[in-house]
Amino acid sequence: MRTLMLRLYEDALPARCPPVFLPATPRALYVAEGALTVEGPGDAQWIPAGAARVCQQSAVLVNDDAPTRLWRWELSAAGAPAAAALPSAPATRSALKLEAEVSLDPRFDWLMRCDEVGFPPGGVALTHVHQGPGIRICAEGEIAIETQGARDRYAPGEAWFELGPAPVLAPTTEREATRFVRCFLLPRALKGRSSIRYVRAEDADAPKVQTYRVFAERDIDLPE
Repeated sequence: MRTLMLRLYEDALPARCPPVFLPATPRALYVAEGALTVEGPGDAQWIPAGAARVCQQSAVLVNDDAPTRLWRWELSAAGAPAAAALPSAPATRSALKLEAEVSLDPRFDWLMRCDEVGFPPGGVALTHVHQGPGIRICAEGEIAIETQGARDRYAPGEAWFELGPAPVLAPTTEREATRFVRCFLLPRALKGRSSIRYVRAEDADAPKVQTYRVFAERDIDLPE
């Protein structure tokens, strides 16, 4: 198994701040508020609030005329330290929301996916597993995560890690709709396919209330 580090940062970019340069590494960028343009070596993509990009090459962040709040997941070698701030960008602010070691089988080829899961009030994701690990962050509402004998609740802006093969039951609040954004790592054979598997046969056949929106997924090379 290859042990790597997956980290989630929250970045605050002031309006019209100087371009921000990011080195090459597998990453997902989700705009929580505002909008910006991400320039890669061969393309550029404008990302409004509620959209995302997954990339591996170096990137340049060019902010719009309003402040932008960005959620940024990065996969790195296990010994690589967390960045205290965005590189050469003193006008910005960065905070490490969560980091977790992930173990990936190098015999598989891997992809990184960034998507969103939404629930109506009182919705629940029945006991399930996924085919790879990832970090989630609550965008609105409230969700409880029951796994490995523990139960924790998450409100907007709070993040959690899911191992993947460890069963999870995820009920949400009845007060309002709930939505979370996640970045996770999956074998490439799952490109364009759902990664969820239900633990109990009766749950697999039961009606599902959650909705999914895949923002982006891309084949990645595992960091050395």
